[in-house]
Amino acid sequence: MNHSLIEQAQSGDGEALITLIENNKQEMFRIAFGILKNAPDAADAIQDTALTCYEKISTLKNPSVFKAWMFKILINHCRRILKERHKLASIQELREHDENPGPEKEVTDNIEFSRLMEQIDAKYRLVLLLYYAEEFSVKEIAELLGLNENTIKTRLSRGRDLYRRLYLQEMTYSESRQAMPRR
Repeated sequence: MNHSLIEQAQSGDGEALITLIENNKQEMFRIAFGILKNAPDAADAIQDTALTCYEKISTLKNPSVFKAWMFKILINHCRRILKERHKLASIQELREHDENPGPEKEVTDNIEFSRLMEQIDAKYRLVLLLYYAEEFSVKEIAELLGLNENTIKTRLSRGRDLYRRLYLQEMTYSESRQAMPRR
């Protein structure tokens, strides 16, 4: 993270803050979409996060934690949106809003991954996304979510186990369907 850019933003340079937000927009979208399961809601959360960052950047005491600070704001906005709208997107919405261009197999794999992930409880899903997709350390996730590191380790372990079971269950089902004779 560019500390001089963060310091410029803290001094009131709106362009510096816009650059910081733009540099992290894809990661922010992955986190928001992972929580909200809906592209328009994810975009709203990112927009609200940018506004909050603009309003509160001067309160950030340590520029080296800017990214974690920004992601914590994002997660809080996602939680607010979930509470306000009381909804979870279906797999159909995921397919309609999938913006991941690329080979058909990769898109199918991403949809399958997302479908399995949405079956996992939100507290495990969020930790898995932060750890694997965003490459945060256990310590960073604990600070970001305001939880004990051991709690994060437990959620990672349980989340992995849940994903593994769902994946194996899906694979067994797929293989049994393929083995069935066709009429």
